Amino acid sequence: MHPASPLHDTGWAHPEHQGRLRALSSTVGKDMLALVGKVEQRECPDATPDDLLLVHTQEHVAYVRDMCHSADVQQKVLPLDPDTRVSPASWQAALGSAGATMEAARAVADGRLRSAFVAARPPGHHATPHRPMGFCLFNNVAVTARHLQATGRARRILIVDWDVHHGNGTQDAFYDDPTVFYLSLHQSPWFPGTGKVSETGRGSGTGTTLNVPLPAGTPRDAYMDVFHRSLDRALSDFTPDFMLVSSGFDALAGDPLGGQLLEPEDFHQMAKRTVEVADSVCGGRVVCVLEGGYEPARLGQATVEVIRALAGLEGR
Repeated sequence: MHPASPLHDTGWAHPEHQGRLRALSSTVGKDMLALVGKVEQRECPDATPDDLLLVHTQEHVAYVRDMCHSADVQQKVLPLDPDTRVSPASWQAALGSAGATMEAARAVADGRLRSAFVAARPPGHHATPHRPMGFCLFNNVAVTARHLQATGRARRILIVDWDVHHGNGTQDAFYDDPTVFYLSLHQSPWFPGTGKVSETGRGSGTGTTLNVPLPAGTPRDAYMDVFHRSLDRALSDFTPDFMLVSSGFDALAGDPLGGQLLEPEDFHQMAKRTVEVADSVCGGRVVCVLEGGYEPARLGQATVEVIRALAGLEGR
């Protein structure tokens, strides 16, 4: 987690509020007895605007920067659209979240870490190459995928997105790219309205997008069965040398912005399977990045389960 991330202020009435990371940190901290010697927290450098340009347009980056500057001058929270807001600390938080995700991926790719979880805030998977949206300013996972490729650390990347909302921004970034496979399990119909089964890629990227829309209230066992089968299907057509996970937790039962029934232990199972797959196909190189999850206490519980799985520990 970057120190600026908790300072990104959207207002306490906003679902993506500052209490999310506080709850996450508190819950992870309470599990440190089990995690000590298995997990370490690291400081990370900021991304630069040039890093963001690996995915986003100059106009997009300039717009977010200028709005954050205006928020700082006015000392208030400003809307970018009906859902997405910035505050005086948001520019630093956005650079910090992208930078933390990039550094985690570098550390895993270079063998300095076995795997990593990044508590990114603001989240990223709705940010398209051209605009912020859906609480997201920049696409942390997409920027990191391009950074890995640009630095020669990875060539073929599998992105798994289990957030309850479809990651339209991530899909857009790689829709015509055969070197990045995007797998999304998401509730449908639901925001942002994309992610149909028929959306499979374009041009040379056809077949490297796999959307798995699920109705609200999908039973837990059915959801998990679909997850396992979808991951197998993705790997039947694509062999990655690095895996990134958009780890949203808004598919938890009771989340105010979701309608699914998962429990924290289900996220342990999904993360454990992801680690097993990474071990078999890409030397265990996997990084999970926080996206959604808007019931703070349960967000923290599910985060612990994912971190435990990444560390090779059983669930709580």
